[in-house]
Amino acid sequence: MSEQANPTTKTIKIPGPDHPITIKHNPKRVVVSIGGAVLADSHNALTLCEAGYPAVQYIPRKDVDMALLERSAHATYCPYKGDCAYFSIPSGGTRASNAVWSYEAPYDAVAVIRNHLAFYPDRVDAIEERPKD
Repeated sequence: MSEQANPTTKTIKIPGPDHPITIKHNPKRVVVSIGGAVLADSHNALTLCEAGYPAVQYIPRKDVDMALLERSAHATYCPYKGDCAYFSIPSGGTRASNAVWSYEAPYDAVAVIRNHLAFYPDRVDAIEERPKD
């Protein structure tokens, strides 16, 4: 979720009954791949459920192969989570532009997603939830 905002005044909203956000540890192993390469492999992913949106896997940065990503100039703002930075996956071609996002200084209500990355499912080949080894 993103919003255009005046750079000097950004609306900050708190999750609640009208716009719930829950974040839970995913008990499964989460593996993200593209073009045969594993981008992320984590036993410590967080599942974020926000309002009516599909659940999103947030993977600790330490479990992502950052060498396969390239920071892009794209940025958005979510009034519930804060400023959002993006990464592209060069090996994935144009489909993988801005395929990965991160809230590097998230608001307090979602602070646990700091140092985590999320992937658009349609811009990678797979985001798999597997049993833990």
